[in-house]
Amino acid sequence: MNFSLVDYIVFFGYLFVVVFLGLLVSREKKGHIKDSKDYFLASKALPWWAVGASLIASNISAEQVIGMCGSGYVIGLAIASYEWMAALTLILVAKYFLPILMEKGIYTMPQFLEIRFDKRLRTMLALFWLLVYIFVNLTSVLYLGALALRTIMGIPMLYGVIGLAVFSSLYTIYGGLKAVAWTDVLQVTVLIIGGLITSVLALKAVAATIGSNSVFTGLTELIRQAPEKFNMILDKSSPHYIDLPGIGVLIGGMWIANLFYWGCNQYITQRALAAKSVKEAQKGLVFAGYLKLLTPLIVVIPGIAAFVLKANILKPDEAYPWLLNTYVTVGIKGIAFAALIAAIVSSLSSMVNSTATIFSIDIYKQIIKKNATESELVRTGRIASGVALLIAVLVAPMLSSLDQAFQYIQEFTGFVSPGILVIFMFGLFWKRTTSNSALWAAILTLPLSAGFKYFAPKMAFLDRMGLIFIILSLIVIFISLYEKKGEDPKAIHLSRKLFETDLVFNVAAVGICAILSVLYILFW
Repeated sequence: MNFSLVDYIVFFGYLFVVVFLGLLVSREKKGHIKDSKDYFLASKALPWWAVGASLIASNISAEQVIGMCGSGYVIGLAIASYEWMAALTLILVAKYFLPILMEKGIYTMPQFLEIRFDKRLRTMLALFWLLVYIFVNLTSVLYLGALALRTIMGIPMLYGVIGLAVFSSLYTIYGGLKAVAWTDVLQVTVLIIGGLITSVLALKAVAATIGSNSVFTGLTELIRQAPEKFNMILDKSSPHYIDLPGIGVLIGGMWIANLFYWGCNQYITQRALAAKSVKEAQKGLVFAGYLKLLTPLIVVIPGIAAFVLKANILKPDEAYPWLLNTYVTVGIKGIAFAALIAAIVSSLSSMVNSTATIFSIDIYKQIIKKNATESELVRTGRIASGVALLIAVLVAPMLSSLDQAFQYIQEFTGFVSPGILVIFMFGLFWKRTTSNSALWAAILTLPLSAGFKYFAPKMAFLDRMGLIFIILSLIVIFISLYEKKGEDPKAIHLSRKLFETDLVFNVAAVGICAILSVLYILFW
């Protein structure tokens, strides 16, 4: 990419502002020593708009911008179901999951499992999450980010991986969640503006093929030239049915993926747990839901545009960098590229901080040093952040053989998500669920997933997740009924009042449902 002087000023100016803001908000008042609440939960002081912005900045990473653009290039708008169904999932999580979790005053999701079940489950799931965050999430984000740097600026893969890790660490390791969340507000703003600029220019390029300069014409031309890319529900004849299995997307495994990600995932729920109150957290989640409705315009439409424009690329994940290289004009390339870096770094920072939180709270304090002081927990969190990044830097270049990184992330995260979701769903909402039944769900989720992957390789992985969820649910029910006739001593006692939401949340939730209905009717 040929950067002008203005582009360099914008890009490096953005990097400087992010680091400066991260370090600025990390400072504590004179005489106050940063404790675990400050470091891991941003002092529980985030307003709704910061919660929502941080959720989306953490979620939309290289895997979304580059990975989903690549999937948009290959599959089309159907991949947007991950985004649009997430908006509906956020409503359910805000109304039914969040009030229970916040009432317990937890720092981590494994911590809740000890409150509801026992220490065995807490430790096992903590180790699960650490492995997934480091070897799937962190590594894939670093790889895709470095791929963009290599494609756009010619930076070698290893140097790109190291550079992104170092930049993320400059404020994340010192400042903790407070630095991550408040820089996320800036990053999601840059992400949306830069992403929309790229989408507009891509659509104008499509319009130019018929002598027009209109964005709307570009969109209609996109639909005319590639109608097969605008089917939300794929037919069995589609070569991509195994990735998005038709109506099963709406009623099957996609729900498992989304409920796990938004309701049980530490680096997502940690933002909500850091809100000022339950009401603020709920408003933050519904705000994030509206941003999710917008996301496909930023990450999927450009991929379809690259397909129509016959992008000169070797693999689908190169579609977004190709668009930046080819159609983003001098003077605004810095903004567009800053948006891409914003997506990468914000997610890196969130994952690193949550990895550190789980290790410090669920492993170090519970197993290694039970009487650890607040200062020791913060110091341990910083060390864990550095180690997690170092491991991810070493592993990330090994992902270069992937074709569609987004699908890789979804599938291999899906190896553990059915079991974890079963444990949380039954733990939250069925009083008779026993610790042993939940433990068996945790133990069996990996071998069941691997078994189906090996013996039924042609089964869509979303269908596989749904089937494993049902099998594990039946196992939990059977063991729980066999062990006890009544409710478990650690059961969660729920009340109708706990799930009451205010008028603002209710109206916003109805709005999301209405928009989703229109979108699916239009592109069925």
